[in-house]
Amino acid sequence: MARASTGRRSRAPVRSYGITPWGTAFLRAFSPADARRAAKARAYFRDRHVHALTVVPGRITSSVSGSQLDPFDVTIDLRTVDAATVVGLLQRDGRAAELTEVTRGGQPAGVGELVAPTEAADAKAGCTCPVDDLCIHVLATAYEVAAMVDRDPAVLLDVMGAPLTDLLALANATETPVEWSARNERSVARPGAELIETDFYGDQTALPEAPLLPDFYALTEFDAKLLRAALRATGVIPGDVAEAADGLAALYDRITGLP
Repeated sequence: MARASTGRRSRAPVRSYGITPWGTAFLRAFSPADARRAAKARAYFRDRHVHALTVVPGRITSSVSGSQLDPFDVTIDLRTVDAATVVGLLQRDGRAAELTEVTRGGQPAGVGELVAPTEAADAKAGCTCPVDDLCIHVLATAYEVAAMVDRDPAVLLDVMGAPLTDLLALANATETPVEWSARNERSVARPGAELIETDFYGDQTALPEAPLLPDFYALTEFDAKLLRAALRATGVIPGDVAEAADGLAALYDRITGLP
């Protein structure tokens, strides 16, 4: 049976930005003094005036349609962070495991504090419009990037010059053998000890000391986006993907005996 029209037009869902800790932190570099300008930029964001948005380490570019026929070009240069320094500070504070949380879509505070902008001086913006200071086109672009960070925290790491893949590689490469041995002492022979076993021939062969292999945590080596896509392909609904990834991590820790 046909349903009678109520005469009302259906509205598209209201778009949001800066609703997560990292999305909010990114916007610290964009604080307009003019509230009316901010309101206009929010309207541009909601109405999707930002096009051709690109995000690369240290730079954001976009094309923003406005009141004129030709769109305005926006460029935002950000003061990047050093990936090795970030990893070193995380390891010093015993928070390197937070990188694994990011692979699951989390936004750990320790990583965010080291990577996110802290003040307006961390961003230098330019626009082809006549406005000299922070214009609505730059603000609308910043709101779009904040919305991207809300959906995928790794975007913040990318734009701040410390991609998640680089941080994970550095974390795995810079861990010392002592740290690795302390976590795995149940399965690694202590230095100087000989492992004596009776082999098939019974000749009491003295085996060489077991080598100290570099640490390897499988869940930091995969592509998180591919994992989430694989989980969705198995029928896991989008809202349960993060929970499924956490369950997979817990199972892996039980199998490997990690604390």
